[in-house]
Amino acid sequence: MAVIGQLFLAYLAVLGFGLIINIPHQALNLAGWIGTLTWGSYLIVQVFDGGVVFGSLIGSIGIGVLSSLAAHYKKMSAIIFNIPSLVSFVPGSQAYQMVKNFALGNYREAVSFTLQVVMITGAIALGFLLAELLNQLIAFCRLRWHRLRT
Repeated sequence: MAVIGQLFLAYLAVLGFGLIINIPHQALNLAGWIGTLTWGSYLIVQVFDGGVVFGSLIGSIGIGVLSSLAAHYKKMSAIIFNIPSLVSFVPGSQAYQMVKNFALGNYREAVSFTLQVVMITGAIALGFLLAELLNQLIAFCRLRWHRLRT
C-alpha cells in the first residue's frame, strides 16, 4: 500500500509543479504519468538494492525517453515533460542536510552529504545523456523501418 501511495504522490507532485511552472494543460496528465512511471522504476531499483544513485540514473533515462515520445505524440517540446517529471528526483533533503551540517560545523557529515548530492545530480545528468542517445537510436530505427517498408 505504501508503494501505491508513493506513486500517487509522485503523480500529484508532477501535476503541482507543472501548474506552478505553467506548462500547457494538455501536457499535465501525460507529464504526471511520466513522473509516476519513472518514480515506479526508481522504487523497483530500490527493492533490488540498487541504491539512490542508480535509481536516479534509471529514472532520468526513463524521463528522457518517455518525454521525447510524449513530445512527439503531443507535438510539443520535450522540456515541457522533462522538468515537472524530474521534481521527484531532485536531492533536496541531502542538499538541506549538507548546508545544515556546514552551518553547524559538522564537516564530515557535510562532506558526506555533498558527495551524495554530487553523485545523484551526476547520475541524473548522465541519465539524460543516455536517454538522448537512446532517442537518437529510436529515431534511426524508425527511419530505417520506414525506408524498408516503402
